[in-house]
Amino acid sequence: MTRLLDRIDRPQDLHGLSEEQLQQVAQEVREHIIDTVGEIGGHFGANLGTCEIAVALHSLLDSPTDKILWDVGHQSYPHKILTGRRDQLGTIRKYDGMAPFCSIHESEHDIMGAGHASTSIGYGVGLREGMRIREANSNGAEVPGKVVAVIGDGSMTGGVAFEAAHQAGGLGTPLVVILNDNGMSISPNVGALSRYFQGVRLHPKLWHGREKVEERLTDLPGVGGLVENVGPKLKGSMKLLNSHGELWESLDWAYVGVVDGHDVAALRVALRQAFKADRPVVVHVKTVKGKGFAPAEDGGLEGMEKWHAAKPGSIVHGAPAPKVAVDPDAPPKPPTYTQVFGERMIEEVRADRRVVGITAAMNTGTGLNLLQVAEPDHYFDVGIAEQQALLFASGLALEGLKPVAAIYSTFLQRAYDQIVHDVCLQELDVVLAMDRAGLVGDDGPTHHGVFDIAYLRHLPNIVLAAPRDESQLVHLLHTGIQHPGTFALRYPRGEGTGVPLPGAEGPRVLPIGKGEVLRQGDRVAILGYGSGVGVGLEAAAVLAEAGVEATVADARWAKPIDVELVRDLAQNHELLVTVEEGVLQGGFGSAVWEAGDEHGVDWGSCRILRVGMPDRYVTHGAPKLLHAEVGFTGADVAARIGVALGVPVGASAAGD
Repeated sequence: MTRLLDRIDRPQDLHGLSEEQLQQVAQEVREHIIDTVGEIGGHFGANLGTCEIAVALHSLLDSPTDKILWDVGHQSYPHKILTGRRDQLGTIRKYDGMAPFCSIHESEHDIMGAGHASTSIGYGVGLREGMRIREANSNGAEVPGKVVAVIGDGSMTGGVAFEAAHQAGGLGTPLVVILNDNGMSISPNVGALSRYFQGVRLHPKLWHGREKVEERLTDLPGVGGLVENVGPKLKGSMKLLNSHGELWESLDWAYVGVVDGHDVAALRVALRQAFKADRPVVVHVKTVKGKGFAPAEDGGLEGMEKWHAAKPGSIVHGAPAPKVAVDPDAPPKPPTYTQVFGERMIEEVRADRRVVGITAAMNTGTGLNLLQVAEPDHYFDVGIAEQQALLFASGLALEGLKPVAAIYSTFLQRAYDQIVHDVCLQELDVVLAMDRAGLVGDDGPTHHGVFDIAYLRHLPNIVLAAPRDESQLVHLLHTGIQHPGTFALRYPRGEGTGVPLPGAEGPRVLPIGKGEVLRQGDRVAILGYGSGVGVGLEAAAVLAEAGVEATVADARWAKPIDVELVRDLAQNHELLVTVEEGVLQGGFGSAVWEAGDEHGVDWGSCRILRVGMPDRYVTHGAPKLLHAEVGFTGADVAARIGVALGVPVGASAAGD
């Protein structure tokens, strides 16, 4: 049977369909996502919840003249399908495939690029006010375009969303926000009075007319004072009839809700009203995260969280794939760095009751879900609010506690002022545990953690560390908690190297600013930081096949640099290679050069070669593919060293 969806090659193809056909298209979009994403993996639950929203919006609007903004973008797959990318969905998140989030470089219908939460309303206010200014400058010619921001799935916990809502209310910006509420059960407002007041708030003539009447009545002798006293109470009573919208009403937004987000006809009615209003309007929509996929839809909040993203091959014929039997003879996989961190946090809390863990809505992603279960009183989730996470940690530190804020490297960027102004300036005892440091893979440039070394190391009163393996992670976390000051610890995504973790003797406090030589050689010294150590060891093995024995050292610290180690490596080698999974500008390699220069290291004939990330945003794809693309592999580093030394390495050494 031919799908209606197969006839939708651009959003305007929806305009001639009946509401019954639109409802059918929404369901076909949902089935397309289940069949495709279930096979290849990707964001799943939130997209199943926005199928009707995307269809309703594109059936009423003319994209890209009208602007539809998808907050974060992990709920925009239906939008991508309806805007000419239906047949490319199978490439999403793959190397050279579609972007995992909205991307202005991918489609004219992706109005804003995003991967971090809570930004859509701010974009929307700017776009709509920009249209207003263009119209004022166009000698009376109308500038076409409506603006809609779709936000939800936790994004309203981000403070910048409320900052934007505050500005829009103050300006009276004619912007529509769809609040996609999929995280709690809310009973819809029903009855004639609810519908009546909803219409009053939305009707621009009634809205502006009420303001004029209030002004005139206030000026009447003997009546004005009564109006001033009774008017606010009357308006307050009207708002309470729709209590879900009280906050929005207080910010001078009109509120519509609660609308069934899986009923295309109801959505279209609400949106038509909202588009007619000459003011900011929020349309509160109730959806089910994972709609149409029973394990997510019927699993409550736990099911929604589990199926937020689907792993490749996790769904077969619309149902969860059967579990694959585990081979009892197969060697166990190394634990992930995230798992090691989470388990160690439990032990740190039990050893020192001043220790607490903080997450910004990423408890499973950071491993703190383990602490939440084991020691709930020492676990805090502040929502998608990284700034508040650091302010909260600062308050705890001032009270003598030892907070550990576990935040992805890329998300910590959002709290930069708090790190500078509140944590480091006051020399507070806070540990910044940065998961997902380096190239994270399929989520792409919005999520790669490659800037933290550079944006942190120039700050006073901070120590920067990175483990070469999971055992070192345990030691460094313990060291950071014992350190009386700000301590930043970065570690990569994925499995560890398989080394044994500290045994019954427990973790050691490592001397700050002291690295370690792991392999002794001559001519070339490779100084790795974090994951760069493993790459350095691989490069040394390749070099050995070409007859070059390389020294390999673990710097362990990007601040302070082990100057004596650098001095020794410079004096005994003709080439010093620094290796880091971060940007080179202002990164670890720069720190080595600067520290050596500042402390009078005699470089003599020793040259420095820095290996790291290129000066560009790296695309999405499997980490191995990305590492190969940017030259962050042992073979690539060995080849560069060979060129620097004038020694054939790799295939050329074998005569190929």
